[in-house]
Amino acid sequence: MNCSVSVRIGVRAHDFGCLPAGELAAKIAANHLVCAQLALGKAIAGLDLKPGVLNPGLAFDIGGAFQKHGVQIAVLGCYVNPIHPDPATRQSLLGLFKEHLRYARDFGNGIVALETGSVASDYSPHPDNHGEAAFAESLGSIAELVAEAERFGVIVGIEGVASHVVSTPRKMRRMLDTIASNNLQVVFDPVNLLSLDNHQEQERVIGDSLELFGDRIAVIHAKDFTVEDGQFESTSAGLGKLRYDLVMKFAVQQKPGVSILLEDTSEHRARDSREFLRQVVEEFA
Repeated sequence: MNCSVSVRIGVRAHDFGCLPAGELAAKIAANHLVCAQLALGKAIAGLDLKPGVLNPGLAFDIGGAFQKHGVQIAVLGCYVNPIHPDPATRQSLLGLFKEHLRYARDFGNGIVALETGSVASDYSPHPDNHGEAAFAESLGSIAELVAEAERFGVIVGIEGVASHVVSTPRKMRRMLDTIASNNLQVVFDPVNLLSLDNHQEQERVIGDSLELFGDRIAVIHAKDFTVEDGQFESTSAGLGKLRYDLVMKFAVQQKPGVSILLEDTSEHRARDSREFLRQVVEEFA
């Protein structure tokens, strides 16, 4: 398989700054990146994103600016906390996410992504995140969002994180099976499922992920990790210890054309990370 089409490499748009849509898309394209995760409130200058602001015209204008530069909006990022402890705040956040779902097609996109939540209001780690009560609350919120996605023919993408409610590959599979809708898919970030406690088992964690929910992976995030002085830190792809051969073999052989979005990078570093990923891809193309 020709490696130029086996995967599509892009970036989180806000890692290149908060700019007018056309300028931001031009910067991304100039770095030979073909897709992006767009978190509107972080990436589009002058946009005061709050419930009621999104509309088809705004979405069409932003989407058109990206299309003009050949950059696909692979996923809209709306990383609200679906189990925010304050009920009113939670409903407002879920409402904002639903607006993203309703207008996703107007951006030229069909996926809106979030993580599965923390009982802490600021989304910080909390021991209760790993309990059944938190899982049930997250399940209820995600199911509510998926029901809205089904009405509009779009997809909710959920991202597992070791410190959040869906913290392991098996919990991810459990949520997918319980909600049982093809309008729920996965944004797979292998580093997010690793921590100081389990990074030495990364082959197992990655293997379990691909076996348990590889069929539901819609988008892949690409960053790396280091462990120094007892600290687990994320970094740009190619600068750490992640077994990218395992991830890229899966991407090339099982998900041709999948969007792989760089995280924890800068405009300068993105070029090197892109080339690193392409070199790994060539081993399997």
